[in-house]
Amino acid sequence: MLTYIARRLALGLATLWVISMAAFVIIKLPPGDFVSHYLAQVAQSGTNLSEREAAFLRSVYGLDKSWPAQYVDWIGQVVQGNFGLSLDWGRPVRDVIGERLPLTILVSLSAILLTWVLALPIGVVSAVRQNSAVDHLFTFLGFIGLAVPNFLLALVLMYLSFVYFNASVGGLFSPEYVRADWSPEKILDLGKHLPLPAVVLALAGTAELVRVMRANLLDELKQPYLTTARAKGLGQWRAVLKYPVRIAINPLVSSTGFLLPDIVSGTIIVSLIFSLPTIGPLLLQALLAQDMFLAGAIVLMIGTLTVVGVLLSDLLLAWVDPRVRLYR
Repeated sequence: MLTYIARRLALGLATLWVISMAAFVIIKLPPGDFVSHYLAQVAQSGTNLSEREAAFLRSVYGLDKSWPAQYVDWIGQVVQGNFGLSLDWGRPVRDVIGERLPLTILVSLSAILLTWVLALPIGVVSAVRQNSAVDHLFTFLGFIGLAVPNFLLALVLMYLSFVYFNASVGGLFSPEYVRADWSPEKILDLGKHLPLPAVVLALAGTAELVRVMRANLLDELKQPYLTTARAKGLGQWRAVLKYPVRIAINPLVSSTGFLLPDIVSGTIIVSLIFSLPTIGPLLLQALLAQDMFLAGAIVLMIGTLTVVGVLLSDLLLAWVDPRVRLYR
């Protein structure tokens, strides 16, 4: 197992290097650069900068160098833990991301936990009670959850919450708590705003996991080992939970590797609708402004979490299903 982990870590580092190059090239592909974007904004205000001033700005930000030179400078700083200066915000990238990272993790973890808490029992019940009224109901709701876009569901729930429950929608805090220091009142206000975006982000994932869990468990319920377990005196639910569920959950466990990048990126469109101070909208703003250091840091962070998440899911899968260890 240690050899397997060491091999995967080496492969992960090589993958991160490729991701960093791909992210840098993709960010640099659009025509122009941050200075061009800045000059366009200045021109809209009625002020025009000379070519000499534009060239000076490019030299300050290092944009006058070739792409390979810019990449080497950037990745050299990243290795040292310095993600550079955000061109759009005029602040260190670490500070810009750090302000939004805790709330991003809170929202995403709430959605992920809600997804698993709902999906696993519903999938098990739906499979065990196949073709029953409960199964048909969950199947119908699951198809609706898969078909309805998250942004549309967000708009509907925001309207219903505001009109019928007079709830505060949009953002994670009321206006008076946005800049306030942390206090019990601010935490309580956060608790009032958090459920709505968490539910919206969780429903689509819940519908998908329910269908996967149901399909996998239906296959396992037909296996002879379950009949043998029942013949030895185990009750239906105890036998199902002890054997088939442990095997049927394998695809869900293997998909946990993609939950970590979701924690950071979140759903950009839903975050924009709810005006959430998360990293998803920050990435979109950085790409539009061609803020290469900020966008590159976020993309590299998402890639890193993907590699780490896949490794953790493989280890977790080997722990859940001992048969997997035979192939390590």
